[in-house]
Amino acid sequence: MEDQDEHLPPLLTEPADGVPFVIDTARGLQRCAEALAAGHGPVAVDAERASGFRYGQRAFLVQLKREGSGLWLIDPEPFDTLVPLQRALGGAEWILHAASQDLPCLAELGMHPHALFDTELAARLAGLPRVGLGAVVESLLGVRLAKEHSAADWSRRPLPQDWLRYAALDVELLIELREKLSSLLGEQGKSDWAAQEFEHARTHRPPTVPRHDRWRRTSGINRLKSRRGLAVLRELWRAREHLAEQKDVSPGHILPDSALVAAALESPTTVPQLLAVPGFHGRAAKREAPRWLRAVRAGATSQDLPDLQRRTGGPPPPRSWKERHPLAFRRYRTARERLTFLAERLEIMPETLLTPAVLKQLCWDPPAQIDLDSIAAALTALGARPWQVDQTAAVVTVALLDPDPLSDL
Repeated sequence: MEDQDEHLPPLLTEPADGVPFVIDTARGLQRCAEALAAGHGPVAVDAERASGFRYGQRAFLVQLKREGSGLWLIDPEPFDTLVPLQRALGGAEWILHAASQDLPCLAELGMHPHALFDTELAARLAGLPRVGLGAVVESLLGVRLAKEHSAADWSRRPLPQDWLRYAALDVELLIELREKLSSLLGEQGKSDWAAQEFEHARTHRPPTVPRHDRWRRTSGINRLKSRRGLAVLRELWRAREHLAEQKDVSPGHILPDSALVAAALESPTTVPQLLAVPGFHGRAAKREAPRWLRAVRAGATSQDLPDLQRRTGGPPPPRSWKERHPLAFRRYRTARERLTFLAERLEIMPETLLTPAVLKQLCWDPPAQIDLDSIAAALTALGARPWQVDQTAAVVTVALLDPDPLSDL
């Protein structure tokens, strides 16, 4: 531990027992599994991905720590699965920070928690002003974590020692942090709320955007005002995606989104025109120029023109409600204001009290008969947890039945 400034909490620069070697052999994995099985209590878990460098969201390092087992670093790349670790942990509770980020890539490795404690969710429910791991550790444990490699390319081999030190620190204090947060939630009467949130995070899988629609997530797509332009963008996105998957690199490393949008606006027909489009520079732009021109041509001649707006099935953005659906606008603004007040009283963020998407859907399309029972049922159907229904149903019901007039909004 170092203290570089007497006014700051001490800086933790490496785990108490040092940084372990990375496990990358079958024998090492078996040794890790045996150690974890012999341990006791919950297990701290984390994973490092190479977002922005590699295609997809797979894990390139898995970190685990358990009392009586020690701290382990696993390289998943040499293994088809980490199921031996899953068996070794049995029904142990997993402790993760921001579990929704890591559970999908861990599931790809055959690892699924039987019980979960999410320290980020716990911090939100406890009303902490900052919920990043470093901030929560500093607030509750009085220690600063060295946090300088979060955006690193974790697919690099061998991994530098200082990166491994950073990764190990991500699980070093999670067990202690869990105990502090659990006590704090108990004092606030929120333990049951937390248990519901953890179970929801463990079992809920948000709907994925179908592959044929993922191109609509392109940054800057709102610059395209024609269906033809969207068709060109769609084909360019598909061409880039196919190449990125082949090469196992992030699509953005091949061409930035801004280049795809610019090409969709200009629809170049020759290589010189293409390479004059902003963003079309570098090796991938030049070497793959025929690929990009074929995509532009396919979009320019396609008979399958996409709609200007993706049909999501949900309500439109609230900014348009005042003219399109004034009553829904009044309901939404009234309910949001009152839920914000309630959240302040409960010392949690409004979006933790009730997901904005749930509130928007309910205000735009409420039950035909608005009363406490129907609103509670609608909230439940939209995915609100029981504690959220208990806290918000009455507030939302009154807001829908008697929204404030436009003059007050």
